Amino acid sequence: MRARTGTYTRSRLIPRMIFPLRLTMESVGAEEFTVEAVERALQQLYYNPDMSQKNVAQKWLTQAQASSQAWHFCWALLQPDKVPEIQFFGASTLHVKISRHWSDLPSGQLDTLRSQLIAQVIQFASGPKMVLTRLCVALASLVFHILPETWPTAVRDLLRAFQTGEGVTEADDQTRCLALLEILAVLPEELLSSRIPGSRRSQVRSALAVEWCSVCPLLQQLLQRADAPAQVRERVLRCVSSWLTLDIALKDSEGVLQCCFTLLKDSELFDTAMETIVSIISQPDCQRFADSLLKIVPQVLGLQDQLKKAVQDEDMETSHGICRIAVALGETHCRTLLEQVDHWQCFQALVNMILSCTGIPGRYPVDETSSSLTLTFWYTLQDDITSLDAERQTLYLQIYRPVYFQLVDVLLQKACFPTDEDYVTWSADDKEQFRTYRVDVSDTLMCVYELLGPELLRNLYDKLGALLTDTAHPSSWQDIEALLFGFQSIAETVDVSYSDVIPGLIGLIPLITANSIQLAETIMFTIGSLAEWLSDHSLMLPSVLPVVLHALPNPELSVACVSALKRICRECRHDLYPHADDIMSVSLAVLVKDIHKSTQCMWLMQALGFLLSSLPSEDIPGKLLSLVTPHIQQLEKLANETPSSTNKLPIVHILGLLSSLFSTFDLNKQSERLDVMRTSQIQPRNPVVVVLQQTFPLIQTIVNKWLNEPEVVKAVCAVFEKSLKTLMHEFSPLVTQLCELIGQIYNANPQSSVLDVTQQLVHVFSCEKSLFSPITPLLELITNITMSIFQIGSRDHPDVVESFMQLHAQVLRRKPDVYLTERLDIKAVFYCGILSFKFPETPTLKATCLLFSELVSHCEDIPAVREVLQEDGKLLLQTLLEGIGSRSPQSLTEDFAEVLFSLSCNCPSILSLWLREVLLPPGFPSSHLTAEHKEQFCQQILREQVNKRRLKDIVKEFALLSGGLRGTEYAASY
Repeated sequence: MRARTGTYTRSRLIPRMIFPLRLTMESVGAEEFTVEAVERALQQLYYNPDMSQKNVAQKWLTQAQASSQAWHFCWALLQPDKVPEIQFFGASTLHVKISRHWSDLPSGQLDTLRSQLIAQVIQFASGPKMVLTRLCVALASLVFHILPETWPTAVRDLLRAFQTGEGVTEADDQTRCLALLEILAVLPEELLSSRIPGSRRSQVRSALAVEWCSVCPLLQQLLQRADAPAQVRERVLRCVSSWLTLDIALKDSEGVLQCCFTLLKDSELFDTAMETIVSIISQPDCQRFADSLLKIVPQVLGLQDQLKKAVQDEDMETSHGICRIAVALGETHCRTLLEQVDHWQCFQALVNMILSCTGIPGRYPVDETSSSLTLTFWYTLQDDITSLDAERQTLYLQIYRPVYFQLVDVLLQKACFPTDEDYVTWSADDKEQFRTYRVDVSDTLMCVYELLGPELLRNLYDKLGALLTDTAHPSSWQDIEALLFGFQSIAETVDVSYSDVIPGLIGLIPLITANSIQLAETIMFTIGSLAEWLSDHSLMLPSVLPVVLHALPNPELSVACVSALKRICRECRHDLYPHADDIMSVSLAVLVKDIHKSTQCMWLMQALGFLLSSLPSEDIPGKLLSLVTPHIQQLEKLANETPSSTNKLPIVHILGLLSSLFSTFDLNKQSERLDVMRTSQIQPRNPVVVVLQQTFPLIQTIVNKWLNEPEVVKAVCAVFEKSLKTLMHEFSPLVTQLCELIGQIYNANPQSSVLDVTQQLVHVFSCEKSLFSPITPLLELITNITMSIFQIGSRDHPDVVESFMQLHAQVLRRKPDVYLTERLDIKAVFYCGILSFKFPETPTLKATCLLFSELVSHCEDIPAVREVLQEDGKLLLQTLLEGIGSRSPQSLTEDFAEVLFSLSCNCPSILSLWLREVLLPPGFPSSHLTAEHKEQFCQQILREQVNKRRLKDIVKEFALLSGGLRGTEYAASY
């Protein structure tokens, strides 16, 4: 019989039948799970154009696989005269029966099943591949069920069966060998993904690992055979990688590893051999076998000639692969190799090889992609050296400090921009990859600084000074930019206040001619990274601030320049008075001309907020008005126009500018007399309050016209929310007006931004009885409107529900006495919370849990809370347990536990009364729970009223039991 190749044309598929073919759940009963019926269902699944009929066929076939008849019809579907799709379903059915319905196997059929399955694997050794693989997966599942108790010699028996063929002569030696290699590769792979319990998986894993001594000689023999086809060797390498997942000891893989290094010379097998080597030497347990590791180092070093040739030939795949091998060895086993002090020269040679990989010629990512692989190694080496004992640390610092200085030179060279002519030819994707690469280089330089210290900054400064003062040999802007990039990378996160070279650097910056956008950007970022240093050395501000202001009108420098100015205004605001006029005039011009994008305009307004709030009080009003007046005038003009898509975005933009300004305009932070300012009657009103009062009618007009436009309403709310956060009690003159405005908004179009402003009002004014009086009716209005949303269906408003839950949690925490009146119905809030537990959105559920944790804590001091808990505490408990039993333990279990803990502490009688009653129904909250599980949970919860951490652990365990996850790898990681 002609061997199948696994490739089929359309004509070899299931023959088309004449429609209509109708298969329904009613027309085909369980007693009709025959070969013919299965084939008809497959025909309908593949060819019926009606999706509903396809779904019916799919469901029926699933039932067929679960039936007892499946043990019989699956073999018929695997007959040679069937087409591959039918054979595949037969093989899949075998896997389903073995993996999920093992207990259904007829008594005494195990030996028959085993021999038939092995025979089928051999039969399909030559293909089709999809059928062979599925049969191998089924055979692996069989092995997992009976290894090691019933079939301890499973692996050895399979080796013997496939090597001899056991009487099956249709498959030649090579195809039988490939089939054997397929099952050997599948065994460990399937073990990782199988559903067997964790304890059983560990047992099978150990039993398989023991069999490596039987498998390894065969694999090594096949790799060493000169006449072995590449296809066989490649499959062998896949087997090796698969078995390595069983934590095979390195000393037991030395022979195979040597073969893999030999195969690196075969271009056809290079990639697979490289992946296998990386898999072997990346096993963390290898560190136990230092002698074996020391044997590998010379083998890796022996690849340097091949690496050099690959670089010369521009063979990026080969050079990339060799770099991966060197880095895998150095990074995974750095500490172990460092500890072999007698072999320090050998490891140093490996480090130098990795350094050459870091500095591999060419520009990343256009000419090379290997240098990025090495960057984490340098952090690992630095970290491992500094964690050694003092004696060895001294030795290795002496050896590797020069290497790290070389590394800095290499990294800065790699981070250099290409020439302008080359850069314009790069694609957008190449430029983005290069940007990300420079970020990684920057992180590596920060790591290197921990080892080299201030000497690194001195080194960079000396080189930069030499470049800028060498008039005989003018430097390229790329070299200057790279050195500044190095400074900026370090100063961004490291405290450089003690460095004696920073003043010199500040003095050099004005000397740099920024004749490229990239260099100008790096100058801006460097100045921004030194903002904290400048705050302690304000005399240096005149050296760099003009550089920033000069660049501010350039839209190409928008992000870098505005960011630098914002950081200077934030960190150095107390020293900016002499420069305030210059900053204001340049910024005003930039804003009026609309040079920058909206986001950068927001940053600029934040910078000006920092600046204005630090000025003398008599200077603030005039400068503030000069800043906001052009925007308010433009806003007034837009407000008088008919609403349209054209003027919506400008309105939102201007409102965003105001909210950004008010978010950083904080006079309270500048004064030590905060309490006096809050109570004094002679203090002048805050300038922001004055502006808000003057613009309130304008904002009211905008709201009236744009009441149903969420984006505009959100921008309006942001103005007041950010003002509230900075003004705090000084916002009091606007409370009544604001309550009326946001009440109007919420009444017309409920949205979460209104609730967020209200929550801020509650936070600020909860202790001010007179000021809270207009907030109370607002809370009543919001609550009543939200009740109506729940009545008509709140599912489309998860953000509103989330903010509503957070608002009432805030009220309960800050102002619980408002619930003592009948006007604010806490019972209605309770039932809304119960409904909110049905939402799938995690933030909404977290907010709901927060609400109930607060609500339950007031069961004694708020009669309405006590009453609703007595009436429907059982409903709350039932809802909580349902959530614990069905939700993802990792994301929400702790939040549910918070509510249970609140019940346990504040309402122990209610909890003890209903806990067992709620858990009584079988299958609630999960079919995985037994009566013993539930009783143990009740006992643990009822006696835990002090240790919240312990209660959370109890709830987590209950959640795992409910999901059937206890004892699994998921539970172990959790």
